[in-house]
Amino acid sequence: MSGSPELSADVVIAGAGMAGATLAIALQRGGLKPILVDPVAFDAQLAPAFDGRASAIAYAAYRQWRALGLAEALDPHAQRIEQILVTDGRTPGAATGAQTPFFLRFDSDEIAERSEGEPLGYLLENRRTRAGLAAAVQAEGIEVLAPARVTSCRSTPRRAEVALADGRVLTAPLVVGAEGRGSVVREAAGIGVIGWPYAQTGVVATVRLERPHEGVAHEYFLPGGPFAILPLTDNRASLVWTETTARGQALKSARSEIFQAHLERRFGEFLGGITVEGPVFTYPLSLQLAERFAGPRVALLGDAAHGVHPIAGQGLNLGLKGAAALAEVLVDAARLGEDIGSEVVLERYAAWRRFDTVTLSAGMDAFVRLFSNDNPVIRMARGVGMAAVNRIGPARRFFMHEAGGAVGDLPRLLRGEAL
Repeated sequence: MSGSPELSADVVIAGAGMAGATLAIALQRGGLKPILVDPVAFDAQLAPAFDGRASAIAYAAYRQWRALGLAEALDPHAQRIEQILVTDGRTPGAATGAQTPFFLRFDSDEIAERSEGEPLGYLLENRRTRAGLAAAVQAEGIEVLAPARVTSCRSTPRRAEVALADGRVLTAPLVVGAEGRGSVVREAAGIGVIGWPYAQTGVVATVRLERPHEGVAHEYFLPGGPFAILPLTDNRASLVWTETTARGQALKSARSEIFQAHLERRFGEFLGGITVEGPVFTYPLSLQLAERFAGPRVALLGDAAHGVHPIAGQGLNLGLKGAAALAEVLVDAARLGEDIGSEVVLERYAAWRRFDTVTLSAGMDAFVRLFSNDNPVIRMARGVGMAAVNRIGPARRFFMHEAGGAVGDLPRLLRGEAL
């Protein structure tokens, strides 16, 4: 198929972020020819500007990267999450005051036999992950057009045509929209979105800790939104601090000493002194789901298909699970001699990911509404529910497997198997 002179590739992937780059490597390993297109320069070197953002990677999603040969690049920078402590807290301080009786404790030792000794997940700085993926893309010889921007996309009965801002036109049996919430590919395919804003802002920063974090992640549910302390390598932590939009904007514009004072008040003293490293990032939070995950010679991946609240850190994991599923569907179809851009092939991908994505997104939305308030009746109900789950071993272990991405019909790559 890729040998046809009129086709630029088997698959044009718009968006070379973590989900798009992972898909490209998987397709290349499976014998297909992808092309990556991204508006940002693509480089395996760490960017000179420090990017302190980090992502929680489910252990099943991390297996995919290992299966694709990324372990050597990523393992030194991957912090194992050995425990997760979830607390229903109150303002002003997440880690201050008496311990509430309503909490959840997840421990990787409980599921060690079924998870083959994996932790509950891994914390990786995005800059390390992007550099590792870029190096693998280059090592595989995958063609990357960057900086380059997709301006339009159209389908014909036999192929998709992608126009770039510089006038070039790429042709392939399939185009994948993986370029984020404002996906040009999705809009060109006439696929609408549903969703709503949360009137919340995510504040993200990296801090250095005085005392060891011991691989423990803390999540406090506060009236303004969740406050998460996520362990990083070198005794640092990534903070994901959800606030109302007004408070988030105030924090973004606050002087460093004011921000530090607010942070210390929210953080508490249980890990000693904290020092902010690098810039502070803020971004508005909302839910956005594509009405369909596939269209005529188009498949959607990552935030182009689903943008969810970071309350449980599942946004990127959904994208990585989608990359594994789409790669498997396309590689298997190509081996059978099918048209990989046909409706019947793409519907296999859409059907595989639809239920899991919608149910998880709905669950995250319910969590946001349940926990981002201070109603005393709701607070009591959710507290009793947390305490009950904490006491019931099978329920606790189910949630751990779910968070690890190891529940349901898993693609081969998420089982650690090659395509």
